[in-house]
Amino acid sequence: MPYGLLVRRAIACGFTLCVVVPAVTGEAGQSAPAATAPAVVIEGPQAPVLPSVVNRDEATGRATIRAVRIETPMRMDGRLDEPVYTDIPGIGSFIQIEPHPGEPESERTEVWVFFDHERIYVSVRCWESQPERIIANELRRDNTNTLVGNDQVAFVFDTFHDHRNGMLFGANPAGGRVDGDFSNLQYNSDFNPIWNLGTGRFDGGWVFEASVPFKTLRYKPGPNQVWGFNVQRSTPWRNEWTYLTRIPASYANRGIMQMALAATLVGIEVPEGSKNIELKPYAIANLATDRVAVPTIDNDPGGNIGLDVKYGITRNLTADLTYNTDFAQVEADEQQVNLTRFSLFFPEKRDFFLENQGTFAFGGVPQTSAAGDVPILFYSRRIGLEQGRAVPIDGGGRVTGRVGHYTVGLLNIHSAKDDVTRAVATGFSAVRVKRDVFRRSSIGALATARTKSARGVSSQTYGVDGTFLLFENLNVNTYWARTDTDVLTGSDTSYRAQLDYAADRYGLQIERLFVGDNFSPEVGFVRRDNMRKSFGSFRFSPRPVRRSAAVRRYVMMGSMSYIENGDGHVESKNANAEFDVEFRNGDKFLAVADRSYEFLVRPFTIASGVAIAPGGYTFSGGRVGFTLGPRRPVSGSALVEVGQFYDGTKVGLSFARGRLEVTPRLSVEPSVAFNWIEAGGSSFMTRLVGSRVTYTMTPQMFLSALVQYNSSTATVGANVRLRWEYRPGSELFVVFNEQRDTLSASFPELANRSVIVKINRLFRF
Repeated sequence: MPYGLLVRRAIACGFTLCVVVPAVTGEAGQSAPAATAPAVVIEGPQAPVLPSVVNRDEATGRATIRAVRIETPMRMDGRLDEPVYTDIPGIGSFIQIEPHPGEPESERTEVWVFFDHERIYVSVRCWESQPERIIANELRRDNTNTLVGNDQVAFVFDTFHDHRNGMLFGANPAGGRVDGDFSNLQYNSDFNPIWNLGTGRFDGGWVFEASVPFKTLRYKPGPNQVWGFNVQRSTPWRNEWTYLTRIPASYANRGIMQMALAATLVGIEVPEGSKNIELKPYAIANLATDRVAVPTIDNDPGGNIGLDVKYGITRNLTADLTYNTDFAQVEADEQQVNLTRFSLFFPEKRDFFLENQGTFAFGGVPQTSAAGDVPILFYSRRIGLEQGRAVPIDGGGRVTGRVGHYTVGLLNIHSAKDDVTRAVATGFSAVRVKRDVFRRSSIGALATARTKSARGVSSQTYGVDGTFLLFENLNVNTYWARTDTDVLTGSDTSYRAQLDYAADRYGLQIERLFVGDNFSPEVGFVRRDNMRKSFGSFRFSPRPVRRSAAVRRYVMMGSMSYIENGDGHVESKNANAEFDVEFRNGDKFLAVADRSYEFLVRPFTIASGVAIAPGGYTFSGGRVGFTLGPRRPVSGSALVEVGQFYDGTKVGLSFARGRLEVTPRLSVEPSVAFNWIEAGGSSFMTRLVGSRVTYTMTPQMFLSALVQYNSSTATVGANVRLRWEYRPGSELFVVFNEQRDTLSASFPELANRSVIVKINRLFRF
């Protein structure tokens, strides 16, 4: 036994508390005298004493789990044949969240948690009564759209035990892995930590093994640790999702991130402090053609080198430095057709900005997608991109992590002058501080600055926010912010107050949002300014009274929004009604009807150069859609839309998030969107056609091609990437990019083309 535990139980705030006193290491199964390490107070039942490794509180659904020290590193071979699996009992008795919340699992699951002086191990044995029905048709890393329809296991560590942050690791039986981090329910799947995986099958099911180096994790100071921990398992042929602890049905799609309801993991002894330095140099060679540049570039060879450095200032505070940064390996953006007068949002895909991305989230708004009309104060795509083209980044740094009850983030990046886009050398800065309050809530402040804005002047933004997660399903998000730009004065503030009640059967959301006419965060994203918005929605989503073999639940929603400009004139109104049917096999039907009013102060131009004249427009429409669940060989969402559109009509037909499984290694993901529009005295059609084709050789190597045609921009483009992770954290990329102009009379004329080879190597000390 690594160390004994002296436990005193107490009742406080409606939870069982344990005062855990670490003791010096003794023989397995024996307690030794208590050491002088400070006691740690945890929530849940008392800690188990070896050989027992779990203690459950059936009344609350909570559990306390013991990690067991081993002396010999374990093999990640997908076979649980080491003697320790016989000596130490597995942790079982998982609890359903779907399809029958709160009931015991249908298929037995066993979990073990071990650690040695370098790594922590999580092993899971998934028993199957019908192993021939196991689904594992995805090998590509982080392809969550498909992996969600596979048999899979995922576990999370809340290493700060703050009920807010976590790191997730998971895989399907074929070895297709998913990983990422999250903060306050905002998940970032693009962050790829270093860890090892082994999967395998046996006659009665399949096996998942993971080893995570302590160097990959960030945690509180001190050798003896208490973490939050949970495990999720999905069994698609039963449409069943189960957890190690009891999770309410209202958290169905984000239950794994509910760290306040996770088990408590005790007994972990982390290694003594080390340098914890990572160096990642890269070298790149490229051949480029650009007919848009002045002067034009034709088969111009080039090359470069750069370096990323990660340094653990403390075990819970990390500095990242980058020099001569390059993101040539990043996949191209997925094209969009804009039929509104507002800006489009594109998500961040560059590795340097993805780690700890949630630290800079503000006001409860995720940075992974545009939250309607709510501004995003820190939008990292403002850095190193100008007019949709990459500009050089000289370098910069970032510090993120935890200091006591505070989450902190500091960032400073400098981009270079670029002649093609006429971008000037610019510095970007952000400072973020959040203070934990109550059990899962926080208050904080954010400040950003840009030395040279798009208007050629400096700009600063600052604000305060609060995110309050109250009771089980009630969230309150609020903020106040202001921008300071030399050329814009007055009406430069924004504020928001939102209440969101999201239970399984009922939902209610109320929001008040104000964005001033001159509110301009130059390191942020504002979809719409000069407005006061009031919004309300109500949801009723009952499950069938009698258990249905087909339907999981019905969803009925209604919402209304009302937007005035700064002068008090109504600019937008919308009333929306929606009916959904969620099926147990993952399929979904939806029907939506809405009625809108838009007042245009000035004309705006939509696709094909058609101008909509100023004035007030009332129009209504409806749409019907059906989603084929990800467990099917052919999946995706089909949508038909018919209705009025300003002074005309619109008919839309789309198929999105499609996937056709040709083989378990080869997949085709088509997407199409057609719009037939009569407006502004003209008739026209927009076409957006694309497909991603992926061939996965191994979980560490894949070849992917993204081909897209957009009639609105008159372009056709291809982005082809070979990625090989030849050792953990070290990668080779071969990338081909080409974009052509479809307005030419003959074959689409070449606009630009590049061939890139990039290699990096990770060194950990």
